[in-house]
Amino acid sequence: MRYPTLAAGLLAATALAAPPAQADQPELIVYTYDSFVSDWGPGPAVTEAFEAVCDCRLNLVGVGDGAALLARLQLEGERAAADIVLGLDTNLTARAAATGLFAPHGVEADLDLPVAWEDPLFLPFDWGWFAFVYDRDRVPEPPTNFRELIDSDLSIVIQDPRSSTPGLGLMMWVEAAHGDAAAEIWQGLAPRILTVTPGWSQAYGLFIDGEADMVLSYTTSPAYHLIAEGDDSKAAAPFDEGHYMQIEVAGILASSDQPELARQFMAFMVSDAFQSIIPTTNWMYPAVTPEAGLPEGFETLHRPEISLLFPDAEAAAIRDAALDRWRNALAR
Repeated sequence: MRYPTLAAGLLAATALAAPPAQADQPELIVYTYDSFVSDWGPGPAVTEAFEAVCDCRLNLVGVGDGAALLARLQLEGERAAADIVLGLDTNLTARAAATGLFAPHGVEADLDLPVAWEDPLFLPFDWGWFAFVYDRDRVPEPPTNFRELIDSDLSIVIQDPRSSTPGLGLMMWVEAAHGDAAAEIWQGLAPRILTVTPGWSQAYGLFIDGEADMVLSYTTSPAYHLIAEGDDSKAAAPFDEGHYMQIEVAGILASSDQPELARQFMAFMVSDAFQSIIPTTNWMYPAVTPEAGLPEGFETLHRPEISLLFPDAEAAAIRDAALDRWRNALAR
């Protein structure tokens, strides 16, 4: 969902600076997560590619990590300045739809997802599996499930499920893998948790700096290090309970004053021009496999045999109780 060069200055929340729109050019405003608009994220390449075909200005606005997008929308309501929201996932789409703020996107696409997809409001742009990432040199024998992680002496960094979609994904992962034992798993994990960060970038930065043995991220995280840095020391720990999936989506706000341009962007989002950018900037699997295929190095990644994913309505229904279990365990 997001990958760094992890210089300290890039870990701060940023927004992609767009030149002022010309008088005869419409502006499309997209709320998204901070790392999408960063210098190392998809934002700059997506902006260049879309502006080449839209006769418009694309303004990508970073508003925090993924879960913060929904909070921003709930706060602003119909007053939101955005035309599109990009970066929610299936743990949030039912709650987002319930706001009544989204309009049908009207795009038909041949998606390459591990699950069937039919949603008139939200269109996927990438997907992946959550995983704990480690350094082979520091952790030669990683845990193979949550209970082994609990019994280890390893330190981990995770993200807050109230502000971060990876943090929310981990919470759902524990629920999906362990059900009634979820509270017990969190109580066991609590001593292993070095800290809980608001978003992904802060957590991954602590891991890269050697502050923690493992970090909640994605099975695709090692591809960044391998392809961008020539470093094969990072790996995702395979968990035999399975790995929870994330499918990231975008949707059009019903209050948009650029509905046609918004639909043009949504169609562009599932085109090869956009999808070919995703693997080596957002470091996730694209929702539509690019014509050139996946970059060399992706074939080395762990692909879980068991994929876990709650339907969006079920994720919404269990969220509050799961959050209570998470909060109670970490408060002890």
